[in-house]
Amino acid sequence: MNKTSVPSIDSIERQWYLVDAENQTLGRLATEVASVLRGKNKASFTPHLDTGDFVIVVNADKIRVSGNKPQQKLYRRHSGRPGGMKVETFEHLQERLPERIVEKAIKGMLPHNALGRQLFRKLKVYKGSEHPHAAQQPQPLQLDPAASAK
Repeated sequence: MNKTSVPSIDSIERQWYLVDAENQTLGRLATEVASVLRGKNKASFTPHLDTGDFVIVVNADKIRVSGNKPQQKLYRRHSGRPGGMKVETFEHLQERLPERIVEKAIKGMLPHNALGRQLFRKLKVYKGSEHPHAAQQPQPLQLDPAASAK
């Protein structure tokens, strides 16, 4: 009888990847990054364990969306107080906090539990092309060029 092997926490090797978001489509970038954060690109993927890698996303201010989404896509947040709902368009949020757009898209594609929160901590998003993680020697992550060429 074959047994399924579960990798031990010590045996999981984590890589650092660098993703350039310039001229990438938001959703297509987010699915690729979420997959790497979960570890689905590894043979040792286990759904209930954090087997994924660290991902650094740079140039978040240059992300693209298609159609009329810059004017029509809405981002909502609530302060928790009565009447505390704030609504903002993609265009306005991209000027103010472009990192939040990428973070929110990727976070929505991770599990909505303690594992998802742990995976989200391995995501680093930066507005420009500079990042403070050079010591980790991140490898460039190649996204599917055909998917973002539209």
